[in-house]
Amino acid sequence: MGEPGSPANVPSAECLAEAPPTGNCHVDIMSNLSLLLYLLLLLFGSLADTSLHEEEPDFYGDEATGYGPVFMEQPVDTIYPEESPEDKITMTCRARASPPATYKWMLDGVEIDLSAEHKHYTLSEGNLVISEPVKNKHEGRYSCLASNTYGTIISREASVQFGYLDLFSSEERESVYVKEGQGAVLLCAPPPHHPADLSFRWILNEFPTFIPPDKRRFVSQITGNLYISKVEASDSGNYSCIASSSSISKSVFSNYIPLVPLSERAIRKYPADLNVKFPDTTTLAGHNITLECFALGNPVPEIRWRKLNGELPPNHEVAGAHLHLYNVRSEDGGSYQCEAANSKGKDYHSAHLSVEAFPEWVEHISNADKDLSSAYTMSCSARGKPKPHIRWLKNGEALDRKEMVFNNLTFEDSGMYQCIAENPHGVIFSNAELRVFDCAPTFEHNPIKHVLAPRNGRVVIECRPKAAPKPKVSWSKDTELLTNSSRMFIWEDGSLEILNVTRTDEGRYTCFAHNNLGKANSTGSLTVTDSTKITLAPSNADVKVRENAWMQCAASHDSSLDIAFIWSLDGRVIDLDKDSQHYERTPNGSSAGELMIKNAQLKHAGIYTCTAQTTVDNVTSSASLVVRGPPGAPAGLRVIDKSDKNVALQWSRGADNHSPISKYTIQYRDAFSPDVWKNATTSPPDIEGNAETATVVDLVPWTEYDFRVIATNTLGTGTPSIPSHKAKTLASSPVVAPSDVGGGGGTNRELTITWTPVQEQYYYGPYFGYIVAFKPRAGVEWTQVTVSDPQAERYVHKDPSIAPATEFIVKIQAYNSKGEGPYSLPQTIFSAQDALTDAPGSIDGKALSATEAVVWWIPISQSNIDGYQVKYWRKQEDSEGGAHRVVVSSRENHTRVDRMKPDSLYLIEIRGYNSAGYGPPSERLEIHTKKPPPGQAPRIISKKFKGKLVNVAWEHVETLANEAPVDGYKVLYRPQGQSTGTLYITKWRHIELPLFENETYVVEVRAYTEGGDGALSHIFIMGGSIMATQPLSTLGLLLVAVLCLNL
Repeated sequence: MGEPGSPANVPSAECLAEAPPTGNCHVDIMSNLSLLLYLLLLLFGSLADTSLHEEEPDFYGDEATGYGPVFMEQPVDTIYPEESPEDKITMTCRARASPPATYKWMLDGVEIDLSAEHKHYTLSEGNLVISEPVKNKHEGRYSCLASNTYGTIISREASVQFGYLDLFSSEERESVYVKEGQGAVLLCAPPPHHPADLSFRWILNEFPTFIPPDKRRFVSQITGNLYISKVEASDSGNYSCIASSSSISKSVFSNYIPLVPLSERAIRKYPADLNVKFPDTTTLAGHNITLECFALGNPVPEIRWRKLNGELPPNHEVAGAHLHLYNVRSEDGGSYQCEAANSKGKDYHSAHLSVEAFPEWVEHISNADKDLSSAYTMSCSARGKPKPHIRWLKNGEALDRKEMVFNNLTFEDSGMYQCIAENPHGVIFSNAELRVFDCAPTFEHNPIKHVLAPRNGRVVIECRPKAAPKPKVSWSKDTELLTNSSRMFIWEDGSLEILNVTRTDEGRYTCFAHNNLGKANSTGSLTVTDSTKITLAPSNADVKVRENAWMQCAASHDSSLDIAFIWSLDGRVIDLDKDSQHYERTPNGSSAGELMIKNAQLKHAGIYTCTAQTTVDNVTSSASLVVRGPPGAPAGLRVIDKSDKNVALQWSRGADNHSPISKYTIQYRDAFSPDVWKNATTSPPDIEGNAETATVVDLVPWTEYDFRVIATNTLGTGTPSIPSHKAKTLASSPVVAPSDVGGGGGTNRELTITWTPVQEQYYYGPYFGYIVAFKPRAGVEWTQVTVSDPQAERYVHKDPSIAPATEFIVKIQAYNSKGEGPYSLPQTIFSAQDALTDAPGSIDGKALSATEAVVWWIPISQSNIDGYQVKYWRKQEDSEGGAHRVVVSSRENHTRVDRMKPDSLYLIEIRGYNSAGYGPPSERLEIHTKKPPPGQAPRIISKKFKGKLVNVAWEHVETLANEAPVDGYKVLYRPQGQSTGTLYITKWRHIELPLFENETYVVEVRAYTEGGDGALSHIFIMGGSIMATQPLSTLGLLLVAVLCLNL
């Protein structure tokens, strides 16, 4: 006999008795009597003596359904806020096990004492609860051990950290003075914190006026600093940095940093200067990362990103100073460069991005049941960057082995094994249970089954008893011992295969198994059914897009079985429920499975296969469906030539979808409308269906485009091609002049010329700028000045010889590297007036309330004044840079100022201004605002109705020491829903008001003081409740008397 389970001659009873357990023998088939004797021996023979075998687990006893621990929940990294109101930390651990697992916990590799005297630690099921956690005792790395009789496994380590975010330093921040046009950096200087991940925002003057990031302003999420590339007058104010920790849900504010822009008559230009530069960085595959780059400069620099050793990854997003890389791949590693450029210069920075990887399994271990004394190898391997280190644990204890190879398994090798792969970025675990056993064959858990087989088909009857060592197997049908033949085979695993099944194969089949520990058998049966046959096969079909198609299918089958029809398209099963929009089974009897394809689309073309299936067999038949429709997308679109206004394209034909292509359409989009595709003008104007090249004409010079091609046939227009790579047309001289040319005003002896800059799409080339030409109206020669900043909006010409308010003619043209464009239409402007030399006189004023004052002055006598600026600030608490300002016309000599603070000493300064700027300031006036009105509202204590009047009374308001004394009360009586009504002023603490029938009125009462009006209280007066007073009747008096007697 060959190896157990392999096709071989069946041994006789004599061979089984004489042959050693591992020997081979060969005998001929015995007579029926010998066969019967052999069967009886197998059925009723005693088990072999097992007394010499070592003791083993009762594999088929109560523990047969048991298993070692399998983690369902493991501890996770936890950050405990030091200010948390919840005074406990819960570390989760839960394992599925039979019998149930018991748990232990380790802190930094040392077992935690969970006895009652250690009040900080308690065990809740498998979870570890840390009560009243203390940083120096409970911070560290925790792991959980789950154990039962089958072994022990240890969880991944999880850290407990104590998170905090201190307050910013209370020291006052110094003011930052910056000339307009220069760059500024406001330092955040975040306070001590843990963990390190903070996010930053800045507010201007008050919360929640957040500074939105734009091309000019940038907040670094690494340092928290605020960068302003070019400071403008509007940037004046008080700035505060907000640092937020998402880990502990806390935010803190810095003290305000005053930023004071210093005005310059001529704002200078500065080249781009990178102040924020991303460092060499390492990230993990699958993570997201953001690189930062920001520059100071005037004009505001443009930031551009590129990868030095290839294209930017497809999963990137450029957001100005940020380059976001999403779901990073290993091939995204390399050197990245940011370029900052403006009209004055460029700056570059590059750094390297390294992509490493968390460990992941290439091969991991799994549960195994193995025979005693057999050989077995546990294999596990992992990939990652750096390459992970592999180590092993058994029942939670480290093994000093690089690989788990067992040449001769013993019961002591049973247990829970863990393969651990780790690199600097993380640790992964693979857990498995190994059971070593030996036992006599048994079919208790896997008896031979009743099997159905189709006539003329194939059937396999499995024989898989539990046994160790591996048993030898033989088969019988009824009383006949089976051997290998042309139709029957006994597989190596003991299964019986029968080919070309006939009705005579029906019967009872018995599998016999034996090893040196004993023997067992199990009997099942085989029933032969009629085979399933396709009686109506699907036919090939040809339809147009949006038409319906039908695929027929019918089959005959055994009447005792149910039949099901399954349809697939190109080998993929069709889900009729999920795709009911396009597929429907036509009800037509239980033996038919016709399929209707509704509203057919191009994707529905292909090979349709009908499978008629019973529980015993299945049969298939196929047919093809052709769907004719609009063409597919052209491929390989590329730019082959370009000029300043033309781009030549080439492409490859796409699928015509069974209908010839009649024409192509080319579309484009440019950098200025990146989301809008427009039909292009082409040469030739009509692109025929057999063409693969065309030229796009009438484009704009020096503009970046991408293109796509769309094919059309008689059945419609297809999907567009993938867009081409971006291509930039060549440069050409500009043709657009600046608009809105004007100017005038400015400082004394200056000529200010203004215009609206040309939009970027009309630059037509690099080195774009303006030529400003001007001359006095009576003059002959034009003065020309070059302005190289394409975003410039003004030019100021300084000349001491220019007389005030002189009339000039100005015109402006654009230029670039290719030449000059046309001039704008000439315009008339005037040079600046003389600057004011006088200050307002006799300034005086008084406080009106706690928040308002009025000031007045003697006007300036100079005729060229345009108005006055009133500036006011608190003498002690505020800086002059943060002063409030009010502007009034030159016709006024007084104004009211508001938004003042109560009970505060203010400085007030007034100066005149005209187009040449501000004149000298007046002497400073001091005004002390009044105390604030009371914060307490009058408490209304009663309302009494008197005929058509109501009397409302309230308590006197007692003011605090820092509040103005009460002078009286204001009562506003108004209809409900309206804001206006009748206002009464009284010194008393009550008032009588008229009632209005069927109307509801509101009474609002507040105290008034010299500092203003205090808080109000109110009540509602329901006019509909008025009742006229009537004299009592005689009957009424009698009823009252009776009631009194009863009382």
